[in-house]
Amino acid sequence: MDSDEEMVEEAVEGELDDDGLPHGLCTVTYSSADRFEGNFIHGEKNGRGKFFFFDGSTLEGFYLDDALQGHGTYTYEDGGVLRGYYVDGELNGPAEECDPDGRLIFKGQYKDNVRHGVCWLFFPDGGSLVGEVNEDGEMTGENIAYVYPDERTALYGKFIDGEMIEGKRATLLSTVDGSPHFELLADSSVFHFDKSTSSCISSNALLPDPYESERVYVAESLISSAGEGLFSKIPVGPNTVMSFYNGVRITHQEVDGRDWALNGNTLSLDEETVIDVPEPYNHVTRYCASLGHKANHSFTPNCIYDMFMHPRFGPIKCIRTLRSVEAEEELTVAYGYDHSPPGKSGPEAPEWYQLELQAFQAAQQK
Repeated sequence: MDSDEEMVEEAVEGELDDDGLPHGLCTVTYSSADRFEGNFIHGEKNGRGKFFFFDGSTLEGFYLDDALQGHGTYTYEDGGVLRGYYVDGELNGPAEECDPDGRLIFKGQYKDNVRHGVCWLFFPDGGSLVGEVNEDGEMTGENIAYVYPDERTALYGKFIDGEMIEGKRATLLSTVDGSPHFELLADSSVFHFDKSTSSCISSNALLPDPYESERVYVAESLISSAGEGLFSKIPVGPNTVMSFYNGVRITHQEVDGRDWALNGNTLSLDEETVIDVPEPYNHVTRYCASLGHKANHSFTPNCIYDMFMHPRFGPIKCIRTLRSVEAEEELTVAYGYDHSPPGKSGPEAPEWYQLELQAFQAAQQK
């Protein structure tokens, strides 16, 4: 992002002055394979211009005496964009960064090309981290907070490079000029980063998630023979995160090699990992740190599974509404078993699911 590094000119397209220096609108290619297109005055960049770097990234803005000054736009090779304020070719001042899909992922300040002061990091799932970064621009300190997608519920305390070491329940009261103001809840439990393993679901299995506990509860399902189900405590709109699906982390090979009876609470996280809530943790008296595994299946669900970066559990999945949901309404998801696995005549799914699928398809044909 710094355009002032020394580079050797290899080729110039455009006008030259009497000394053979670029003068006017020119394209200069450097030995590094970087290219600059813009206006020059006697060999120095002056006016609008744009760098095209060898890795596919670009930097565009207004140059004065060979250095970028004022507002500039750096575009990463993957399409992400960083817009900020430059002084003598370095980021110094307010800046915003978006991912390749245009979603805001950073908002704050820079000083000498390093993040500085109070900064916000935004996750695609709606959560965020906020606090005063350290001298290396990292979310490290005693006054950092993770803010849940409701932009109100928070865990406030000590973080190291974005990882929660010790956080307590807090409420985000307001944000003034980018600086948040929190109220700590008295007698709050202490939370910390607690990513599960293949054998440990949580170091505190009975500590509820503060965001989830305000939104859902477990009760007898309204679906016949489904056991317990997950219900909404409050009315919410579409695209609302309601619950979290944490569990032990096992492999797809382990799931595929055992009986369906043991896979009642398994959910694929990625190509390598499956989240599982095995016995006895499927009982809320033994595990209630997350409740997403209690949502039952429907071929016409009101929710979906979605990726979520949780401050306590790390990368997991959440349950997010597809449409508006009323208070006391049961939350359902489509389990997504493979209906046409290669080499098999029927769905790769437990028997109860296959029977429900047949009934659903029959009803659709009527």
